Amino acid sequence: MADIEYNATGRRKSSIAQVFMKPGTGSITVNKKSLNDYFPYETMKMIIQQPLSVVAVNGKYDINVRVKGGGFSGQASAIRHGISRALLQVNSDFRTKLKKEGLLTRDPRVVERKKYGLKGARARFQFSKR
Repeated sequence: MADIEYNATGRRKSSIAQVFMKPGTGSITVNKKSLNDYFPYETMKMIIQQPLSVVAVNGKYDINVRVKGGGFSGQASAIRHGISRALLQVNSDFRTKLKKEGLLTRDPRVVERKKYGLKGARARFQFSKR
């Protein structure tokens, strides 16, 4: 019997991560690079591995991720969301633990658009009375 592959999509800000997970040794590959090569900060790596440690399956699945859009922070959170959703396919009993940690909710916060006549989304040009 061939190994079963679980896949899911995670999103955050303008980042989209496609996560492919299959039983293995615990290697995580992001855009054909190892996790350590792709993400420069330890906090990002911790964010990505959070769902695995919550349900105690560290080192049991090989994870391959394709991520695009946004910056490092948004991409890391998108990957975390995708891994959480893929873990649900592995075992639906993980739902309560993941939900309690808030890992299944897509974070809706995005950058507010710049409005016309203003300097930024809310910042205005300095007012001069004279």
